Amino acid sequence: MLQLVVIIPLLAGITVFFLPVNRGRTVLVATALAHAALTALEWFQIIGPLHNRYFSATPEGLLVLAILSFLFLWICLYSVFYMQETEMSKEPVFNACMLLFLAAMSMVTIADHIIMLWVAVEATTLMSAPLIFVHHSKEALEATWKYVLICSVGIALALLGCFFIIFSMTMGQVEAPITFSALHDVAARLNPAWLKAGFIFILIGYGTKMGLAPMHTWLPDAHSEAPGPASALLSGALLNCAFLGVYRCHQLMYAAGLGPFSSNVLIAFGLASMLVAAVFILNQSDYKRMLAYSSIENMGIIAFGTGIGGIAVFGAMLHMIHHSLIKSSLFLTAGNIFLGYGTKIINKTGAMMRLFPKTAATFVAGFAGISGFPPFGLFISELLIIFGAVKAGRYVVVAIFIFCLILVFAGASRLVIQMVFGTRESDEILVPEQWKRALPPLVLLLTSMALVIWMPESITQTIIRAIATIGGTIHG
Repeated sequence: MLQLVVIIPLLAGITVFFLPVNRGRTVLVATALAHAALTALEWFQIIGPLHNRYFSATPEGLLVLAILSFLFLWICLYSVFYMQETEMSKEPVFNACMLLFLAAMSMVTIADHIIMLWVAVEATTLMSAPLIFVHHSKEALEATWKYVLICSVGIALALLGCFFIIFSMTMGQVEAPITFSALHDVAARLNPAWLKAGFIFILIGYGTKMGLAPMHTWLPDAHSEAPGPASALLSGALLNCAFLGVYRCHQLMYAAGLGPFSSNVLIAFGLASMLVAAVFILNQSDYKRMLAYSSIENMGIIAFGTGIGGIAVFGAMLHMIHHSLIKSSLFLTAGNIFLGYGTKIINKTGAMMRLFPKTAATFVAGFAGISGFPPFGLFISELLIIFGAVKAGRYVVVAIFIFCLILVFAGASRLVIQMVFGTRESDEILVPEQWKRALPPLVLLLTSMALVIWMPESITQTIIRAIATIGGTIHG
């Protein structure tokens, strides 16, 4: 019963509100383990397939669910050690919202009904907002309100897009359940004009949550003000859930014969996101905002690859997996940096290699991975996307794509070098580094490296089934 991946964290989250801190931490980790076990059972088809009028286990949904479950487990383990080193007056609220956030994101991954998907995405906003405000600072309050307001406007536009898709059924005189599975079968009979309008509004709506430019403005503030574990979940898991909503609508457009239209729109938004990230990352003074703009860039890469089609879609799916692993690792490492220095300002850090050698090692390795260097997976994914674009004859857009990659690396590398190898007047540190906080980000990095060397056949086949619906392939 796959619905348990929603029900168990939902009930656990409500319970944790009323538990002492230590018991709440225990429930947090136990729920993460149970969620991972349920996901594994469904992944290996040990429990029966899910399909009803509201929910369905699709290849793309299961892929996002597996990423979410794996990340949440390691982020929870990190959170327990992180909480021991920081003062958080509302830790029960933090633990509860982490679990409720997991429940909402899990619902996104298995939702098949168009409106149910919308409800789940809206729930992720409500459940994650307290995670941003947990430190109760003026900056956190501003970031939280910006997150709630901008994402709520985006989700409202997505709801309008859902209504347009439903109206395309009426205009096409189609009678079918308003689920993605059912609409896929009758897509050719849907009214194309209303379907195009629906896709545009859904892309803008869910693209807001995904961090696509120019709807990205909430993301740098939210990721900067949230604690390290929450930032890791926001970037590594939430953005994938928003992308899943866009992807399922793109599948519907492809089935209706409107794939070229939605593909071009995705390419345009993808490149715009990469350009915005490249410009704003150059002069960042906050290392968490730097990582946030990197997330905007990588969401743009995923949208770009999906729009290109062919082998680039396979690259986009690989990029989603490896970006989640590496960026979550970087945000957890950023949490360690914040504990050690007590600041997010780059100029107030420095000498990290001498003062925090374990943290510096994971930070440099994570930066190399997110920049697309081997042996990390983003090297393969970006290469596949470039090959796909060249094969499709998209020479201008692939040139812009490569230019943005170089610009982002040039801007971020200067800041990372300053933090790791730069000088610092004082050697005073607030919290010494510990292996128990360095281990979770290291495991995520090693997982990315391991998947480059050997990717299980079950993951490959799941990706193949997910991309086949939009003409994706693993053959050049």
